[in-house]
Amino acid sequence: MSTLTPQEALVFVMVTMAAADSNLSERELSRIGNTVDTLPVFEGYSRDQLVETANRCTAILNEPAGIDRILAMVKASLPERLYETAYAVAIEIASADLHAEQEELRFLQIMRDEFELDNLVTAAIERSARVRFRLP
Repeated sequence: MSTLTPQEALVFVMVTMAAADSNLSERELSRIGNTVDTLPVFEGYSRDQLVETANRCTAILNEPAGIDRILAMVKASLPERLYETAYAVAIEIASADLHAEQEELRFLQIMRDEFELDNLVTAAIERSARVRFRLP
């Protein structure tokens, strides 16, 4: 299993979330780019790297048991202090369409379990997204 940088691991999370419903929307792709451009954890990470990493992730997703392999790679590559960040960027991408499909909700549940995230923390992250993306 190849090792990812923390930034690559977070991109893998975002791409997997965007692809969870088998429909990578333009809004989701745009949100991934905006997230990489604005979050401090991506400081120094270029758009060229983003495209290359997203393509690698997509190739793995198309393999049998690809999602399991991606989760294992992400968990092995991220320091524990970035598990909540991974969940937050996944929520960010799920919120891009202003509606989460069942497959996206399932991926979030898998992440909560895999990273053993505290329920109060995940609820706070989810609530924050609902507040930020609420329509008038």
